[in-house]
Amino acid sequence: MPVSSTAPQTAPENGRDALSVLHSVFGLSGFRGAQEQIVSHVTAGGNCLVLMPTGGGKSLCYQLPALLRQGCGIVVSPLIALMRDQVAGLIESGVNAAALNSSLTPQEASEVERRLIAGDLDLLYVAPERLVTPRCLSLLTQANVALFAIDEAHCVSQWGHDFRPEYVALSVIAERFPDVPRIALTATADELTRKEIVERLQLTDAPQFVSSFDRPNIRYEIVDKRNAVSQLKEFIRERHAGDAGVVYCLSRNRVEEVATALSDAGIPALPYHAGLDGALRSRNQDRFLNEDGIVIVATVAFGMGIDKPDVRFVAHLDLPKSIEAYYQETGRAGRDGKPSAAWMAYGLQDIVQQRRMIDESGASDEFKRVSVGKLDALVGLAETAHCRRKRLLAYFGETLRDESCGNCDNCVSPPRLRDGKVLAQKLLSCVYRTGQRFGAMHLIDVLIGRLTEKVTQFGHDKLTVFGIGRELNEKQWRTVLRQLVAMGHLQSDSEAFGALKLTESSRAVLRGETDIWLREETPGTRIRASRAKSRRGDLAPAASAPQGDVDPELRTRLRAWRSDIARERGVPAYVVLHDATIDGIVRAWPTTLDELRNVPGIGDKKLEHYGEELLRLVRTR
Repeated sequence: MPVSSTAPQTAPENGRDALSVLHSVFGLSGFRGAQEQIVSHVTAGGNCLVLMPTGGGKSLCYQLPALLRQGCGIVVSPLIALMRDQVAGLIESGVNAAALNSSLTPQEASEVERRLIAGDLDLLYVAPERLVTPRCLSLLTQANVALFAIDEAHCVSQWGHDFRPEYVALSVIAERFPDVPRIALTATADELTRKEIVERLQLTDAPQFVSSFDRPNIRYEIVDKRNAVSQLKEFIRERHAGDAGVVYCLSRNRVEEVATALSDAGIPALPYHAGLDGALRSRNQDRFLNEDGIVIVATVAFGMGIDKPDVRFVAHLDLPKSIEAYYQETGRAGRDGKPSAAWMAYGLQDIVQQRRMIDESGASDEFKRVSVGKLDALVGLAETAHCRRKRLLAYFGETLRDESCGNCDNCVSPPRLRDGKVLAQKLLSCVYRTGQRFGAMHLIDVLIGRLTEKVTQFGHDKLTVFGIGRELNEKQWRTVLRQLVAMGHLQSDSEAFGALKLTESSRAVLRGETDIWLREETPGTRIRASRAKSRRGDLAPAASAPQGDVDPELRTRLRAWRSDIARERGVPAYVVLHDATIDGIVRAWPTTLDELRNVPGIGDKKLEHYGEELLRLVRTR
């Protein structure tokens, strides 16, 4: 829940009130959640930490105070793509905004600096590494700074999922500008990460505004990995044909392979990773942002600064490092609030690979310990037989009162459970009898009685455990094995590549003192394209069509017009008008400028720029 403001509540220095600016600039009639409290607090000169989910309206929490206070708001932003889109959107709304980053020529950067000192800017986006340079700090002392907003503040924490060393130096802001309000914002931070954000950015006495982490429009689904690419194709064809989506892979080679496989299957897919030529990478990103129905296949470096609102699905073909990373990445779906999907294919090798990466890293023992704990929490989310949303929210300290969210795979299609005590004892006994030196495939060969060269070479066909697991097939044993690893009764041996060994807790399982309940293997796509009920109403798994009574021909005309304008202005289509605004026009069918002005998302400047053209399109039959 939001913490009450402790700052003195004074009127805005330029005489405008927040609600009127919200309406005139952004075309919105009211605040959501804690936005009004945050805006009031920062406008009055207070510092704070804001945790708000992607799509929850974080940007307004610093953009509005910057417009209400005297001077220019300085926004620390880690990605050029984020700066570009935010600046373009603000300019469309009539706000004097600019960015200072490495994409500018020296002449362009000098012009931005001149405008800052002259007081011609309302908002300036700056990369963290540039802001802490002596030149930039000197520049800011010559300007009238309204506030500092540190976006993606989790980057300051070594415990966060996206630590960036340059963020640590941002403590200089509090030291050099103690009287300028600071607002740190993030969509993802557990208790440990929050603590470090507060300490490093000197926000110890500042209130924390924590919104719900729940994204009720996102359906969470995790399937057993068999042939991940084939499963992905099936998922897209059945549920998201023609939709924009993001597919995350762990390696660059995997990105290339998956993008090619999707393209060959008739799904418009493009690769994105740091190894691509810079021009090609930018071209692919621009196509994803500006065209409809493009699937981008990327490493996790992609997307933190992407504001594209109509991403209908995010898919993972490899396990992320933590629940924070999973939440941040899946949060790029459904920023417009429409039904969207977070889908992941997951298997035993994912756990083994992530554990090996942690063990082989040069990090401190404490960092490794925390990393293993975070990985275990994510594996627990993947293996749970209960509501995934409830488990996800609990990780961030939030309680979901309902037992079922009605919008995750486990709630829509509950998995079957079986008593797995005997199966677990057979598998753990096999690990022990073979010397705790072998990987999954060999263990399964022994269990099902397969006489491979390796089995006979080591004499494992003579063991009492040989063939004791014939009641299950290979795939089923893989599922059992993975779940025992997830439960902590087995672990990978960092000294023997691929080998599995017993843990301390496995002793109680072997003695029959621990109950084991196992999820049965699930099919590749558990949820079919059918409607289901969530605790907040009906949610469809795919959401290409707008909600409510709309005229599809008018919507098509408006979208085509928007695409033309976006190409002319060199900006993404959603910067011109969001899909929600187009749907609002279609539903309202305005015939006058006053009626058009009442559509959410139509501010004064957009009415001035596009009002007559939009009315003409509405009148066209």
